[in-house]
Amino acid sequence: MKYLRGVLLLLLLGLTACQNIGAAVAQPSATPAPSLTPTALPTATPTPVPVCTETRGRFEFQEIQTTLMTHPLSFRVYLPPCYDFDESTRYPVLYFLHGQSFNDDQWDRLGADEALDELIADGEVQPFIIVMPKESNYMIDQWTSKYGPALAEELVPWIDGYYRTKAERQYRAIGGLSRGAAWAMRTGLIYWDEFGAIGGHSLAPFRGDFNESPFWFQKIPEDQKPRIWIDVGTMDFIADAAKVFAGRLEDYDMPFEWHVFDGAHVESYWAGNVKTYLRWYAAGWD
Repeated sequence: MKYLRGVLLLLLLGLTACQNIGAAVAQPSATPAPSLTPTALPTATPTPVPVCTETRGRFEFQEIQTTLMTHPLSFRVYLPPCYDFDESTRYPVLYFLHGQSFNDDQWDRLGADEALDELIADGEVQPFIIVMPKESNYMIDQWTSKYGPALAEELVPWIDGYYRTKAERQYRAIGGLSRGAAWAMRTGLIYWDEFGAIGGHSLAPFRGDFNESPFWFQKIPEDQKPRIWIDVGTMDFIADAAKVFAGRLEDYDMPFEWHVFDGAHVESYWAGNVKTYLRWYAAGWD
């Protein structure tokens, strides 16, 4: 019996030893954590900002049917460099009228577009639009013709609706040469709420406007009087008529600028002064 108990005790001791050894074997050994190596992130490449490199404007040719005239009103539109580049930009507008017996290409031939391209490139003026309307029937008087009313009442809103203009009065001017200057002066003063500046280059005022003009002046509020420019050449045969009209402006306290340059009532005179004209119009928009 004692012998049997001894055998059982030895078996129990051996079983316990085996369990301890198995547990020791099953216990995993600690593995050191791998060191973290930072990964370089790719450098963000900035998106290049588009830059307009245009240095010349362009012309578009348009025609509208008005309710005031029996024939269509045709005109050309100068759009400054980069007009199509940024669709959020809006521009002042100059309505530039030609002389008698000429048409809407006159200011183009006189170099108005090239002059404005250069002024913009040199940073002298901000870009603006020029509208050059054609007076088809220039042999009729200012009362029979509906050219001026059609410009103010129908062409202006059409331009503002079709092009990206600054439609406020202070960003809109009207000017012209010879008969076109007469139309600009008459239209700009009658429709003073549409035009903030009026230019009369070699002004050849309409017969009768001298007597009508006081009625126009009296309707213009004191704080809404437009900027007015008149220039003539030293050998201009129409200079005396322009002086008479300038005297009318002075009599009724209408502020204006009077300029005399060398030259006659000819295209070379207007071509030689076109940059001066454009600078003056633009000065009111700075």
